[in-house]
Parts: sequence; structure tokens; C-alpha cells
Amino acid sequence: MKTIKTLLYCFAIVVISYNSAAQKRELYQIKTYNLKSESQLTVTENFLKDAYLPALKRIGIKAVGVFKPKTFAADSIKKIVVVIPFASSKQFLQLENKLAKDQEYLTIGSPYLDAAYNQAPYVRIESVVLQAFTDHPLLTLPQLDRPRANRVYELRSYESATEAIYRRKVDMFNAGGEIKLFQRLQFNAVFYGEVLSGGKMPNLMYLTTFANQESRDNHWKAFVDSPEWKSLIAMDKYKNTISHIDILFLYPTDYSDY
Repeated sequence: MKTIKTLLYCFAIVVISYNSAAQKRELYQIKTYNLKSESQLTVTENFLKDAYLPALKRIGIKAVGVFKPKTFAADSIKKIVVVIPFASSKQFLQLENKLAKDQEYLTIGSPYLDAAYNQAPYVRIESVVLQAFTDHPLLTLPQLDRPRANRVYELRSYESATEAIYRRKVDMFNAGGEIKLFQRLQFNAVFYGEVLSGGKMPNLMYLTTFANQESRDNHWKAFVDSPEWKSLIAMDKYKNTISHIDILFLYPTDYSDY
């Protein structure tokens, strides 16, 4: 009897540990570098490619996405968008201290890190911190084989009028089944995240990926025409949950991890 009780206790511990791991949700930081000149673009890209991403990998952060907007070349402000996954808040909070002790990072990144006040490598850095949705707790690498320049990565931000209404929109993705619909239609979602800190709260953000613009448009048509979506938007609790949408079309750089 004692042996059986011991086995049951061990099994319960394993189940609890498994459930805890299953519920663990990543954090994401989206860093947007705003640049106004080609020289700033060169310095910042060299820093990201040769110093920053290798240093993150030495810390154990592997799947870092680096993107540029699909915009006109004549735009006055250039942007680089970096998506960094963190296994925990502790890893996020310790990042800068660990980078400060990485001599290789400090040496290779010195043109950027030690830039003079009148030769700054960027105009500003914007930062948004998110926590993964419960129904998509970990970042998923997209399965695309088309040339990177042709790919479309769609970063969406959904704002809500109030915090309570925002919670209903998040619920629509999770319990409501919107994530499952995206999965069925193969939207290749990288992440879905609740914004914990940012300039447009309350809001959520998510990143989906497509082989090209035509594929993107066809996927969204299938989404809008699907019976699941029509059923969702007919529910009173999910009506008027979005007050504003921002959509940014991106493509991955050659040194992005996906």
C-alpha cells in the first residue's frame, strides 16, 4: 500500500510539473529602431547582425526576428523591427546586465555602443513588451520556403476602448477559437501577445506570415468567409471589441532567424 501511495504521489508531482510547464507563457519585446539616414541604417544593422544577435544567442535566446517594413524607398524615416522572445521575466530583466559583461559583444558592437552624441546610430527606439496568449504560449517558427524579399510578415495591433472590452477581445482569440481558426487556415502565426507595456494600451499584437502578398490576401479572404468567423462576430460579447487597428507589413532581413 505504501508503494502504491508513493507511486501516486510521484505521478501527481509529474502531472503538476507538466501542467505548470504547459501553462508557461513567453514574453516578447518588440524593439523598433527609427532611423533617418543610410549611415544610421548601416551602423545599426551591423550592430544587430554582428554583435547583438550573436550575444543574445550566447545567453540562450535563439529565435530572434529582424524585419524591415514593405514601404516606399522615399520614406524619410526608416525602421528596423526586432522581435525578441524571453522564457521568463527574469531573463528579460537580466538581459542588459549580461550584455554589459559580454566582452565580445562590447568590442564588436563598439561603433554603435560608443557612438558620439552628435552621431547617434538611430533617432529613437520604441519598445513594446508582451506576454504570449494562453492558447499560443510559445513562439512558432514559420514554415516558408519562398525568397525572403517576397515574404509578407503581417504585424497587427488591436486596440480596445477599455480594459474590460480588451479582455473580451483576448478571450475571443483563446476561448472563442480565433487562434484555432488561424491554425486551421495555416496563417503561420509566430506569436500572439497581450501588451504589458506600450504606447497604445489596452491592446494586443500578433504576427502572421505568408509566402507573398497574394497568399496573404487569399488567406484573409478565407478567414472572413469562414463559418467560424461569421459565428464569432455574431456573438454579442465579441461585438465592438476593437476601436483601432494598425497593420504593418514586413519582410525578414538576411540575418533574421525566421
